[in-house]
Amino acid sequence: MHILQPKHSKLNEKESSELLKKMNISKSQLPKIYSDDPAISGMCEIGDIIKIERKSPDGKSFFYYRVVV
Repeated sequence: MHILQPKHSKLNEKESSELLKKMNISKSQLPKIYSDDPAISGMCEIGDIIKIERKSPDGKSFFYYRVVV
């Protein structure tokens, strides 16, 4: 992982279902990320949900979610 690359982490089944329920969406409505993406290589399978944490210059964290295809 590169120092400028945001942190990528895989959600477990419970976290995934809570996220989808909270956002009132299905997995197919989430943006996609390829399984061979270097940021997640080897840690995910197709259908997993990835949480991406990015930090702004003022130190606040923002979270983005992607489903692995």
